[in-house]
Amino acid sequence: MSRTERLFDLIQLLRQHRYPISGQKLANELGVSLRTIYRDIATLQGQGATIDGEPGMGYVLRPGFMLPPLMFSEEEIEALVLGSRWVAKRADNKLKHAATNVLTKISAVLPEDLKQQLEFSGLLIGPAKNTANNDDQIEEDIRLAIRRELKIQISYRDVNQNISKRIIWPIAIGFFEEVHIIVAWCELREDFRHFRVDRIQSHNNLNSRYAKGRQVLLKQWRQINNIPEQ
Repeated sequence: MSRTERLFDLIQLLRQHRYPISGQKLANELGVSLRTIYRDIATLQGQGATIDGEPGMGYVLRPGFMLPPLMFSEEEIEALVLGSRWVAKRADNKLKHAATNVLTKISAVLPEDLKQQLEFSGLLIGPAKNTANNDDQIEEDIRLAIRRELKIQISYRDVNQNISKRIIWPIAIGFFEEVHIIVAWCELREDFRHFRVDRIQSHNNLNSRYAKGRQVLLKQWRQINNIPEQ
């Protein structure tokens, strides 16, 4: 275990206890010496952690302390890298840039050992097969409509090449390997429908909000399709 991981685990362990916990118990939990615990407590206090106590009396972490450089374990760093790299290859341009910016911001506050792991991670995203040709502007506008709970008017081409005009209430986008699917309430069908982004011929964001809240609609859609909460 690296020192950074040990400090992270120590913070997590202190957060689990509302009352003072002895240095020896901390040492036993982390599998280190009591002297190491004393040094690590001093390091955390030097970085701004309000840890009350002293040797022989026990220690307690006061609420409200956030330590950005130690907020992630090695596995969490790998999850962030993998997820961000997937977004950078599969999403629209704005999300691609956002994913890159997230990693840059995280890297700026990480300790050197975790920074090396983030920048030189061995987790890679392979190319997708037969990826649909999605319009970045459509996806960006749909994401905006979802956040603001706005209706969209679309011209949609179905699997039989028929074109129809719909007013939809987009509530989610599903990012599948080959296609991106909009989950929406369709005013024409008066029911939930799914629309492939690459089949939208034209669109227009309407300055009109849904009749119901997005969370309510999303919950209804999950129940109808037996999809558990994520």
